[in-house]
Amino acid sequence: MAMSGMNKPIIFITLMQSKAKIAKFILFSLAISAALFLFAANCATAADIAFPSLRIGVESGESPEQVSVLLQILFLLTILSLAPAILIMMTPFTRLAIVFSFLRQALGTQQTPSNQIIAGLSLFLTFFIMMPQWQEINNNALQPYMEKKISQETALKEAMIPIRKFMFRQTREKDLAIFVKMSKAEKPNSPEDISMTTLIPAFVISELKTAFIIGFVLFVPFLIIDMVVASVLLSMGMMMLPPILISLPFKLMLFVLVDGWNLIVGSMVKSFV
Repeated sequence: MAMSGMNKPIIFITLMQSKAKIAKFILFSLAISAALFLFAANCATAADIAFPSLRIGVESGESPEQVSVLLQILFLLTILSLAPAILIMMTPFTRLAIVFSFLRQALGTQQTPSNQIIAGLSLFLTFFIMMPQWQEINNNALQPYMEKKISQETALKEAMIPIRKFMFRQTREKDLAIFVKMSKAEKPNSPEDISMTTLIPAFVISELKTAFIIGFVLFVPFLIIDMVVASVLLSMGMMMLPPILISLPFKLMLFVLVDGWNLIVGSMVKSFV
């Protein structure tokens, strides 16, 4: 008890010294801050200091060309944002990706090949198939426009001609007729009278049907192998053994022996030519 009584004055003196040090530190910090503020104020009054500023607004253009350039930039940004949809809906990409997905399911290989490989293969095959159309666009629309021989509207019309020809070749008349009827527009006398808003959905519907037909044809031989293997296992009394475990090697062997990738890719590319 005596020791605790003697320690109380020592602890009190220590606390007082700590508080004095903290107070001195605070006063020193305030003095430094005030000195820096006065120094900055004197510098600002003594010399001109340029501070950066940002201003966003709409101003009147000095000439119509400035407004036209801004509209062209806005149009280009809109096209770039719609580029994925244009690539999917106006090219063979849809059919290729769906057929390759059906093939993977028919083989029963789960995630082999992966989605990235399927998308990449479909993308490069799309570039290969559409190369003649894009070369025609470059020769008849892009290069003359870059050389200022034709206007922007003319270049856009020329660019759509090979794309429309390609889409018309792959679009069924039945699918095209139903969208023309639902649009409640006048009966077209020629393909040029059909708008892109009518042609694009008809083309997509036709591509989906064609892809599903090809997928069904791909499923048939592999389905037969699955049924044969399941029947053999059932007759042998091996009901607990999954048939897919035995049929998968046979399906892969059949696909490799007939050179399946060459047949499928070659047939699909030729169907667009």
